[in-house]
Amino acid sequence: MDSQTRTELEAAAFRALLEHLDKRKDVQNIDMMNLTGFCRNCLSRWYQEAANARGIEMDKDAAREMIYGMPYAEWRDKFQTEAGPETQARFTQAFAENVGKRDT
Repeated sequence: MDSQTRTELEAAAFRALLEHLDKRKDVQNIDMMNLTGFCRNCLSRWYQEAANARGIEMDKDAAREMIYGMPYAEWRDKFQTEAGPETQARFTQAFAENVGKRDT
């Protein structure tokens, strides 16, 4: 497979992921992080990092809007629910295990 085709397929898969997440607003970021080690915020950070690496100025809010399809504060107010203590404890562990590994 040539590089251009691979890039196009990866982009299509990423768009499908964003569409899927948009349809599943019931899935909370904290649950995603606990189960998969990443969430919508991680995707937005990776998107921002990719843009910045290519000389495109993008801040955290703009990147989040690309991933959430709306300003993050609006999404949070409409769709985010309160996490219980057990979920928060699992998140602390998942965050340390997954985000820490990416940064090293």
